[in-house]
Amino acid sequence: MALFKKRQAFDGSGLVLFAEVQDATTAEKVLKEAGHTIKLVAPPPQLRKGCDLAVEINLVEQMAIERLFKQKDVAYIEVVPLKGGGELLEIVKVVDFGEAMMVKAGNMKLTFDKESGTIVNTSGGGCPDIPYLHAELIDKKLTETPRPRDIGFTLCALMLDRALEESLELWQRERGLKK
Repeated sequence: MALFKKRQAFDGSGLVLFAEVQDATTAEKVLKEAGHTIKLVAPPPQLRKGCDLAVEINLVEQMAIERLFKQKDVAYIEVVPLKGGGELLEIVKVVDFGEAMMVKAGNMKLTFDKESGTIVNTSGGGCPDIPYLHAELIDKKLTETPRPRDIGFTLCALMLDRALEESLELWQRERGLKK
């Protein structure tokens, strides 16, 4: 059963657009560390400015966010309001195979055994660090594997990290460890 989420952005939301993937991930980290409630999303095609990722923000916080970006030297192109909410694409998709679950983030997929939480497969992408990431994650428990964002350097590593994060959350929720 595939769960693919398209959702409406909330009224008053906006997107911070970036030229490079690294800028989007840096912005996400800086904003989360500062306590802002944000979400990394795929912007509608007509709003993309070079990077297929954007950060959804509450426009009420725009001035504070732009000030923080200036202080932390975070590069971004612009902040655009989403009129009427706008439609955003979630970057994560989940497929339940019964004994295993596959989590897809962007073009990267991570499949884990639902009982043990062991990663049984990774696939996708076309980045040069994919074989290394696969070797580091395969046959390890979700709770014990290194984070792809810490050992990889590409968009594939970032998307595999998103898949790992979602997988861990799903596995813990299924075990009653997280609500």
